[in-house]
Amino acid sequence: MLYSDIASVFDRIEGTGSRLEMTSILSELFGTLDPASLRNVVYLSQGKLHPDFFPQKLGMSDKLVLKAISMTSGFSESTVEEMWVKEGDPGTVAEMLMGMKKQTALFSEPLTLDRVMKGLLSIESSDGKDSQERKMKLLANMLHDSGPTEARYLCRIVTGRMRVGAGSMTILDALASSYADKSDRPEIERAFNVTCDMGAVAETLAAGGMDAVRNVSVKVGSPIKVMLAERLPSLGEVMTKMDGRCGMEFKYDGIRVQAHISEAGVRLYSRRLEDLTSNFPDVASSLRAALKGKEAIVEGECVSVDLRDGRMLPFQEVTHRRRKHGMENAVKDYPVKIFLFDILHTDGRDTTLLPYPERREILSSAFRDSENIVMSNMNVISSPEEADIFFADALAAGCEGIMAKSLSPESVYRAGSRGFLWIKYKKDYRSDLIDTYDLAVIGAFYGMGKRKGRYGALLMAAYDQEMQSYTTICKLGTGFDDAFLDSMPELLDRHKKAERPANVDSKMVPDVWFDPYVILEVTGAELSLSPIHTTASGVFKEDTGLGIRFPRFTGKVRDDKGPEEATSASEVMDIYGMQTK
Repeated sequence: MLYSDIASVFDRIEGTGSRLEMTSILSELFGTLDPASLRNVVYLSQGKLHPDFFPQKLGMSDKLVLKAISMTSGFSESTVEEMWVKEGDPGTVAEMLMGMKKQTALFSEPLTLDRVMKGLLSIESSDGKDSQERKMKLLANMLHDSGPTEARYLCRIVTGRMRVGAGSMTILDALASSYADKSDRPEIERAFNVTCDMGAVAETLAAGGMDAVRNVSVKVGSPIKVMLAERLPSLGEVMTKMDGRCGMEFKYDGIRVQAHISEAGVRLYSRRLEDLTSNFPDVASSLRAALKGKEAIVEGECVSVDLRDGRMLPFQEVTHRRRKHGMENAVKDYPVKIFLFDILHTDGRDTTLLPYPERREILSSAFRDSENIVMSNMNVISSPEEADIFFADALAAGCEGIMAKSLSPESVYRAGSRGFLWIKYKKDYRSDLIDTYDLAVIGAFYGMGKRKGRYGALLMAAYDQEMQSYTTICKLGTGFDDAFLDSMPELLDRHKKAERPANVDSKMVPDVWFDPYVILEVTGAELSLSPIHTTASGVFKEDTGLGIRFPRFTGKVRDDKGPEEATSASEVMDIYGMQTK
């Protein structure tokens, strides 16, 4: 298959804001592909060659891509760089110059999907001496045979900017439309949630139909999308929702990890599917040593502790373990414990379909005693009074609150889902706002006064899951210290866009647009109706959305969360409903 056919589909998707139209365009393409090609196209549509948890990444710098564009187009590097500064996107520069390149494409070969995949895989695997030069020449070789549109997406893929607007849910809709039926959509989504590998699910569906998809199961080495909790504004309402009885656990202020333990070793994944094994080597080795069986998948919270008294330390302490270098010193300087709270697989058995009490019992007996592996503190609670006492104990221990978990026969582990089987209640809920928000940065405003020459404020967005778009909820300019202000360009600029991203819904126009990628934790005074923000627009009042009053950055960059894990518009509406009761 020619890559130009695929690139033209990407162009059509990028040109529409309609999820239904995106689904139709993708479904039309998917139906023409064999299973193996379908797998690759699904990955490419998300700017990847593999699932998110795959350790290797393409990672070409803009400057290296500009050199490849210069080599192929015949324009000088200075000319190419000037255009890049103006456009902010190497893909756009490639598209423009490939349309007017000075060199004639002699000895050109068809740019097929197979050739593109092989070329990109070669770029990804290039390492060692002269690897940057090899990567540049591999890209230039493909650009040589590219038309303008093909060049745009090749350059966006290698720089990690391939965000055409079709999210995971749209791809799942298109797969159901092409190879199954609308009624099969939940089962296809479950297969994705328990594997986190959209390409593999697509290939399985195309090759074996729904029977093959139904046989997709949890396995060690393939991360599972985490189960999420709902929230309620009081412990009394939590207990009522749980029919007066629940399992209540401490909610630890750390980094949530999913550990895949086998005889071959241990892999630790963040909720964003990032491999954290190198950040917590002590935790990985302790889990392997303490597991009684051969293999397991468990979830827990890595929390920094003071070894002198066992006291749990704030979240900021454990984030020191996220560094890329000097881990030997970090392990020594920032000791951690992992508090285990769930088990999803053990010795060939999928435990996600078991009720929570059974999973907890299996988890409790799965490990030998270990100094830095601890079961989360859990009590069965049968009254609001007991809940108050347990909540006070959690806060006294340095936790941020509690998790209430259903004890019913239906209390299975619902991968990738949010619901009232789990309910979180945090100390923040005693303020007006009810909790913090994890919001995507979609724009920046240049500062004035002391912030002149830097980004002074950010435009923040929630995620509308139904529309698969990011909707504005506040302009954030408070809570930034000098160190964070200085770090903003490094954190944000690789996601810069010349125009508003297609998946962003905003009435405000910032000085700089960003693809939604970076997530910050934000708090504030309360939610209020806002004529300038687009979250929940028209739900409570015509032409009016919801905004956060007096928003403040808490200091937490949520690099453990992907953009689609930003606080959802439906959550914002629920919280506003609680607030106005």
